[in-house]
Amino acid sequence: MEDYTLRFAPRSYRKWGPGVVAISALGGIAYLADFAIGANIGIANGTGNALWGIGFFAVVIALTGFPLAYYGARYNIDLDLITRGSGFGYYGSVITNVIFASFTFIFFALEGSIMAQGLKLGLHIPLWIGYLLSSVLVIPLVIYGMNTLAKLQVWTTPLWLIMMVLPFLYLLFRHPDAISHFFAFSGADSNGQPLHKGVSFAGTMLAAGVCLSLIAQIAEQIDYLRFMPPKTPENSRKWWAATIMAGPGWVVFGAIKQIIGLFLAVYLIGVSADNVGIANQPVHQFLEIYQDFLPHWLALTLAVILVVISQIKINVTNAYSGSLAWTNSFTRLTKTYPGRIVFLIFNVAIAIVLMEADMFSFLNNLLNFYANCGIAWIVAVASDIVINKYVLGISPRQAEFRRGMLYSFNPVGVISVIVAAGASILVFFHVFGDAIQPYSPIVALVLAFVLPPIIAIATKGKYYLRRTDDGIDLPMYDEYGNPSDEKLMCVVSGVEFERPDMLASNVPGPNGEKQYISSLALSCDKSGEHVLPEQK
Repeated sequence: MEDYTLRFAPRSYRKWGPGVVAISALGGIAYLADFAIGANIGIANGTGNALWGIGFFAVVIALTGFPLAYYGARYNIDLDLITRGSGFGYYGSVITNVIFASFTFIFFALEGSIMAQGLKLGLHIPLWIGYLLSSVLVIPLVIYGMNTLAKLQVWTTPLWLIMMVLPFLYLLFRHPDAISHFFAFSGADSNGQPLHKGVSFAGTMLAAGVCLSLIAQIAEQIDYLRFMPPKTPENSRKWWAATIMAGPGWVVFGAIKQIIGLFLAVYLIGVSADNVGIANQPVHQFLEIYQDFLPHWLALTLAVILVVISQIKINVTNAYSGSLAWTNSFTRLTKTYPGRIVFLIFNVAIAIVLMEADMFSFLNNLLNFYANCGIAWIVAVASDIVINKYVLGISPRQAEFRRGMLYSFNPVGVISVIVAAGASILVFFHVFGDAIQPYSPIVALVLAFVLPPIIAIATKGKYYLRRTDDGIDLPMYDEYGNPSDEKLMCVVSGVEFERPDMLASNVPGPNGEKQYISSLALSCDKSGEHVLPEQK
């Protein structure tokens, strides 16, 4: 029952307005990883390549994120549930759940590393202790789910904006010459010496590959967007604005932060070439700005506070979303529901291992590798929604996620992701030569986009739905197309659930009457006796 881990979010729980949901979703993008990513790709490839790479990343994220965000907000389900009915099948989407869970602990570890750097600089706390503190701190905040997260994000966002935006604007006003130095920057080696890298397609794709590791961020946005209120004629404009802003719109803020991170890194290197080793660390970036107009002790204090606030805002989301992903996969595979808290601790533990392994030192390579898997998943689902559902009409347009309604595996999504991710990873590891290696993100993107319609046409869409009738006579949607709030009693749990979460049970009542079962109970049905037979 914890925060609707395995099922759609019922209308009775969705008590927030579009604005609160949007702010809560965008609160998570306060993360400072963007500053480190922008700095890293700029130092390695130069400003020109970095800016073009960030632009490419933003376009891809916006185009693929929109259909996913719409489905999450419209049908009140997370991206795993969307993925099930968008080409992967009931068990097939477990593959993508692992991809998403990996995203959450990689970026949890990245943000935890940044916080540990701040604690070391400001309080002289050893890094290994900082890693533990930054991880354990978020667990109590995540236990209580959306209720606590919404309050945390809404109340901390204004303070975060003031502490980040105003000092940066001051820097631009005080040092206008830094702008010309920024655009002229052509990369730097480990000693701070210029690399003289010109703008090239290969350099742009190398930069874009690192940025595109963030493509799975849309799944975390949807973990909030699924709590959007029903869309009605009265709130339609606010509903759409919130969905777009908090869905694909997150990339606007992400791209801006990457550019600022690069700008600050170039500024630090310009101050002293010796700064190249710390120019990609956000705590040092903001310390440099603050101490330009404040005493060192106060500048250091504010820089550490900014890092801590940012880390907490994003890592509660990383921990929350990761716990949902692991729980979802485990329950489907084992038919046992251990509770989200077990996997919250599991996800945090993996992140701690990554931090202790000093992942920050090989960040670019790790993110470039992960991007191939993330792109394959997100683009394949977006392709199925846009092309197979709306253009070709092969894939059922309305979302479906319930066991028994879907086949276990759908080759449309499963094969597409395996081929797209596999081929791009081979390219990434130079299997097809050095010349094509920078373009591994393009390989993943193109294959994941074209394969779903090709496979759907080849299989005639027959692996999407195992059944078209869930055995319930009540309508699934209200007059505005929102999931119905009619309630039915679950025969297994004895709890009432809303109509979209229910199916007819294959087990009749004592007098032969029809009984109903919730998707949560059905997920844990080890015997399978309640699963309706396949419709031929």
